[in-house]
Amino acid sequence: MSELPICVACGMQYAEPRSDCPICEDERQYVPQAGQRWTDLDTVRASGTYTARVEEQGPGLIGVGSTPNFAIGERALLVKAESGNFLWDCAGFIDDDLVAKVRDLGGITGIAISHPHYYTTMVEWAHAFDVPVYLHEGDRQWIGRPDPAIKLWSGATLDVAPDLRLINLGVHFAGGTVLHWPGGENGRGAVLAGDILQVIPDRRFVGMMYSYPNLIPERPEVVRRAAEMLEPYEFEAIYGAWWDAIIRTDGHEAVQRSAKRYLAQVSH
Repeated sequence: MSELPICVACGMQYAEPRSDCPICEDERQYVPQAGQRWTDLDTVRASGTYTARVEEQGPGLIGVGSTPNFAIGERALLVKAESGNFLWDCAGFIDDDLVAKVRDLGGITGIAISHPHYYTTMVEWAHAFDVPVYLHEGDRQWIGRPDPAIKLWSGATLDVAPDLRLINLGVHFAGGTVLHWPGGENGRGAVLAGDILQVIPDRRFVGMMYSYPNLIPERPEVVRRAAEMLEPYEFEAIYGAWWDAIIRTDGHEAVQRSAKRYLAQVSH
């Protein structure tokens, strides 16, 4: 339903018109100084401002998004796993051309999203490919457009395919999730992290924050738990939420050393 309202700032599509955007009013996002503004997919498409962008990001990983970036600006990742193509996170812009490009790559079997800032037009994507969207139930309250395609899951992990595992780290949001792909990086393993694990300029480390735009640190117990949860998994690379935001090597140790550094700082 391409006429449904979309928040210009965060890209969340809502089921009906409203004056406020709960995502933006939460302290992990923000209402722009100019105030809350709204659009919809019909208007965005008709503007001619945005065009489909589909580019390789790594072995078996295709970035899916737009030029220029829309709303927050994250790009999705199409995972070419042995079990079938799977879409990680969600690009806010979607049109017939972008859908066709993804179909040309073999389509997708499902979608999973790291946290509510990237829920955006997830239902449009689900309907376009007739697939489920897996969201952690810890973030149920942030769903802007309920739909039967949305499948809530609970607990620490969910295998969405034999070779793809969702891991609920709880960083940034209660349902904050990463995707572990053992077959990624030509068998050396990859974690697709959104900004649950933020890829930062120093690629030896990752960031773990409660609020990135407002610079609110994550709680130490959450950082400690996230590092402990990821310790048993093997992965060489970490793929963040942005184009080319990638740690290519030593990803596992980047997480562990980042947590150790953070906890050392907050213990004083």
